[in-house]
Amino acid sequence: MASDLSEAPADFREALLSLRDAPTHPSVRLTEVPAPHRIAPYAAAISGEVEGEEASGRFVILHDPDGQAAWEGTMRIVALVKASADPEVGRDELWGDVAWSWLSDSLAGAPHRARGGTVTKVTSTSFGEMSDRPDEVSIELRASWTPTTTDLAPHIAAWTDLMAACAGVPPTPDGVRTLPGRTL
Repeated sequence: MASDLSEAPADFREALLSLRDAPTHPSVRLTEVPAPHRIAPYAAAISGEVEGEEASGRFVILHDPDGQAAWEGTMRIVALVKASADPEVGRDELWGDVAWSWLSDSLAGAPHRARGGTVTKVTSTSFGEMSDRPDEVSIELRASWTPTTTDLAPHIAAWTDLMAACAGVPPTPDGVRTLPGRTL
């Protein structure tokens, strides 16, 4: 996460430590990755991949002890989900609304404010010599929000659930989650 946590503010350290044993979707494998350097004084990043699916994402925790007005706080989560989708998704005009509602539903148990983002859908149709290829559809959901506590476990759980949903992986039964093996 952060290269030297001993020099990070206590609330940022507490937030990062809350991720270590966070229950996440069992189909998502997590790995620590380099964090962006210029957005905030302190940052950590986690990459995720849905096993057996063409879906991945990134979960970034930003911390500025002085706060940032746009964040409405001192900490910000920036999340990305990318996935391949069935060709029917390319024809569905409401799919962006559906994906955003999945994010909203996932975050219902994660105390936060100031949520915003975008859903992008790209449909590729082949022509000419390649016309026999099926349409390809990819989706990307980018979102950010401000957690209202330093317990980020519900936030990373929401992100992994969202990633699995976008990949077409069924939700866990009765909300049961496991603690997957990871490098965190």
